[in-house]
Amino acid sequence: MKKIVAIIRASKFEAVREALASVDVRFFTYYEVRGFGLQKAEQMVYRGAIYDMGYIARYKLEIIIESSKLDLVIGTILKTAKTGEIGDGKIYVESLERVYRIRTEEEGSSAI
Repeated sequence: MKKIVAIIRASKFEAVREALASVDVRFFTYYEVRGFGLQKAEQMVYRGAIYDMGYIARYKLEIIIESSKLDLVIGTILKTAKTGEIGDGKIYVESLERVYRIRTEEEGSSAI
């Protein structure tokens, strides 16, 4: 079992969600997150004045999958979230020792 953590542009979230559904990843957790990186922080213009937001808004996705689907899911995210510009995001992969479904107490692949 693997856990993929992907931090992507907010503007790419819907496209990534649809692409993941097309490869049979229909459940994941996501959060609106803020961070700092190589890309400069976003600026907002209000009534002609420029305000520095001080952060970059992104979405963080947490996806739990079987190890056999790892390359397919990562490839899907890379292809869909990429713009080629600084700030496209990051993907991290973690190994999971155990996964349980609380309702049925199933363990492993059947708990996803």
